[in-house]
Amino acid sequence: MMLDAVDALEIHILVDNTTDMLSTTPAGVTSEAMGLFSRGGQMMAGLCLCCAAHGLSCLITARKGDTERTVLFDTGPEEYAFERNVSRLGVDLGKVQSVVLSHGHWDHAGALLLALNAIRQRNGSKTVPFYGHPDMFHKRAATLPNGKYREMIDVPSVEQLTAAGAEVALYREPVSLLNDMFAVSGEIPRRTAFERGLPGQVRKNADGQWEKDEMLVDERWLGVKVKDKGLVIFSACSHAGIINVLHDARDRFPDIPIHAVFGGFHLSGANEAIIPETVEGLKQFGLKLIGAGHCTGWRAIAAMANVFGDKVLAPTAVGKRYVF
Repeated sequence: MMLDAVDALEIHILVDNTTDMLSTTPAGVTSEAMGLFSRGGQMMAGLCLCCAAHGLSCLITARKGDTERTVLFDTGPEEYAFERNVSRLGVDLGKVQSVVLSHGHWDHAGALLLALNAIRQRNGSKTVPFYGHPDMFHKRAATLPNGKYREMIDVPSVEQLTAAGAEVALYREPVSLLNDMFAVSGEIPRRTAFERGLPGQVRKNADGQWEKDEMLVDERWLGVKVKDKGLVIFSACSHAGIINVLHDARDRFPDIPIHAVFGGFHLSGANEAIIPETVEGLKQFGLKLIGAGHCTGWRAIAAMANVFGDKVLAPTAVGKRYVF
């Protein structure tokens, strides 16, 4: 897996669990409201606002010299939130050159087909490279306290993605894309004792039987190397554990410091029990920015704020833009 340094990186949060127009932000980070004003919006009104939804979608643009490459990383839980926010944020999907789905969960894949159609309406109907993992298409469910299963809606199939104009590429191993300006990990090794995946998740196997699926081996992280800063890592849900994710990134690129990490750390619900170990584990990486959001949960955000402060912790929210 190759990864060339880029001169600049911009991250625009299209879908997230929260909106936050009013909180102050550190240098290099702008809020939804600041973005509205920069686009010429003069009046505050509900018709200007984005909406929050349980999910994540990021537009990630890397620049190296005169070369610019853009990846759409996940699409949130459903079409309404994605379409509304893209429109109100003034985002041009026509510049998207690849779509990466982090893992096979509905809250990250709900607007995939709409997004592909929107990209192709603006790029001259060119096909769009799509990167995923072969195991993300299983039927999945959560185990309820009474032992029954609550099924999750499937992510779009390979056939549906292809019909929508995607060039589907499925990998278990790491892969570089777009002139080696982005890297997608392979399956993430599990090395910590406390990060145990998603308790109670099951999937249907080839025989149609439910089997344990708590490790979610289909989840992968996306990385970019920014000149004079280091690695910026995107981990959409961190079902592998955010500490395992960062260990894997450091193992693959041992000579490059990890500058920032973005995404959902899945420290809500049953995983609230591992907040102390996770916060302690984050200290070893010397992170300059932590963009935690989506499924991280307010308790974990509060714990990280107490340890790292607002010079490092800059939680994600709809419409936020980060520039490196």
